[in-house]
Amino acid sequence: MTKNATNSILMIRPIHFGMNAQTAVDNFYQQVDAAGAANEDNKKALAEFDAFVVKLRRTGLNVVEVQDNEQPYTPDSIFPNNWISMHENGTVVLYPMKAENRRLERRSDIEQILIDQGFAFQEIYDLSAAEDEGRYLEGTGCIIFDHDEKIAYMARSQRADVLLFEKLCKKFGYEPVVFSAYQDTPNGRRPIYHTNVLMCMTDKYAVLCADAIDNATERRYVLDKIELSGKELLLISEEQKHQFGGNMLLVEGKHKSLHLVMSSSAFNSLTKYQINFIQRYHSIVHSDLKTIETLGGGSARCMLAEIYLPKVL
Repeated sequence: MTKNATNSILMIRPIHFGMNAQTAVDNFYQQVDAAGAANEDNKKALAEFDAFVVKLRRTGLNVVEVQDNEQPYTPDSIFPNNWISMHENGTVVLYPMKAENRRLERRSDIEQILIDQGFAFQEIYDLSAAEDEGRYLEGTGCIIFDHDEKIAYMARSQRADVLLFEKLCKKFGYEPVVFSAYQDTPNGRRPIYHTNVLMCMTDKYAVLCADAIDNATERRYVLDKIELSGKELLLISEEQKHQFGGNMLLVEGKHKSLHLVMSSSAFNSLTKYQINFIQRYHSIVHSDLKTIETLGGGSARCMLAEIYLPKVL
């Protein structure tokens, strides 16, 4: 079986979801003028979150749902994959975050939560002190792991420090692949804030917006690396990327079934050929996340923190 899908996912049910001005500085997917009354925005996000959880659990996926706290104020707590990753060797990694109010999302009770859910871990590998140096690495928002081939991909950005990335890859024995990716903004081409809006890795193929890699040499480097690793390529356009067509995650349901999870915005952006390509290998699970996408600037994959940790025997 592939190591690029897990049967257990951590999700954080929000209390204060809404527009985060601190992240909107470089997350051009956030639509600032769409923000409404805080209570109404959170109510809409909760409805989307709960419906999404129901669909995921129907596949047989183990969703570890954790309620956010009233304090501190964390409008982006719905996106836990940026502050934590949990690995099959028993390591839990805590990541440094660029926005000061997002650093408050790291939960001091995470060890107890995992223990209560029956997971075992050997080490907490905490990189968060790098925040004091102005260096950031926002988890699997920035890093696309190919656990099968032990390769990690990352697009450079203000939230993705190359030296921290290489340090993490060395610890886990992964080959680092670094490149630059861009998107159109009112001020011209600017770096994409997180790699996981343009790239997704599965057991059989990689979803990639190659057009976002402006440098032809780097683009060829990434494409060759994927193909030489034995994966097929499913290319998406920049417009599809803007609809979160790259923000997908492969998960394992009951009877080892594999499902590609995405938002309805992402699904509706796909062509018939792309849908048929995916369904050759995996079933598709999609859910309406429009409020979360519009205000949070993140989508389905951002809401899912994979738990690869071993279970207590």
